[in-house]
Amino acid sequence: MIPAAFQYHSPSSVADAIDLLETHGSNAKILAGGQSLIPMMKLRLADPQVIIDLGNINSMNYITERDGGVAIGGMTTYAEIESSNSVPYLLSETAGSVADVQVRNRGTIGGSLSHNDPAADLPAAIIALKGEIITSSSNTHRTIPADDFFIDLFTTDLAENEILSEIFIKEQPSNSGAAYLKFANKASHYAIVGVAAVIETDKEGKCISASIGVSGAGPTAYRAEDSENILEGSSLTDANISEAATQAGNNVEFNEDVHASAEYRAHLLKVYTSRVIREAVSRSS
Repeated sequence: MIPAAFQYHSPSSVADAIDLLETHGSNAKILAGGQSLIPMMKLRLADPQVIIDLGNINSMNYITERDGGVAIGGMTTYAEIESSNSVPYLLSETAGSVADVQVRNRGTIGGSLSHNDPAADLPAAIIALKGEIITSSSNTHRTIPADDFFIDLFTTDLAENEILSEIFIKEQPSNSGAAYLKFANKASHYAIVGVAAVIETDKEGKCISASIGVSGAGPTAYRAEDSENILEGSSLTDANISEAATQAGNNVEFNEDVHASAEYRAHLLKVYTSRVIREAVSRSS
């Protein structure tokens, strides 16, 4: 299908993009990699009057180590993250699981997080890594913890006049292990359920801290806090891991569609939470 007519702008700086956003307000949409917005426009699920393409803003594409962590520009692609030695392994592993090579070469981390598709992979990893979302608007920036950024179905804390300009992730503890596993749709590779975990252990194998992010199960990515609370301070026995996996879906309204029922997603969440915890623990040693 062909999208409806729209005005097209290609600013060369973040400041120019923000000026355009403020001028056009709710009539405008940001175009990053285009892997979500363009298909929605073709299907007339999105009908913006103005498109602001960030593709020519080179200053938004970078991976830089600084301040005890790594900063990633919003226009950095999945492929660049996948091949980077600077980002945490969990993030590069997750980026490498997205869709196919064509999508990974065009899709961007900022576009994915801003779009907040419930089946997207990166939100779960960013939550598990306790990432921070940095936004830009006129003369100001905001830093939003990942836990507070993802609000609901295709809804984030990003304001109408803001651009997601950067993601910052602190250096992970040396005695931690991390992993991302998903049950993927065979065609799109979207996560029917995806779980990311970062597990920090002491020399005796006891859990010091746990951080678990979930995608696909409910209307938005979220932190499985009840599961984390069970693990932290405990020995990582089969019983404790199984109990943590059982609690991963607490207070979640599970998605239900042609790909999986709510009951099946609940079952998958338990299975994949258990698997990803065990994988993260094995990597922590």
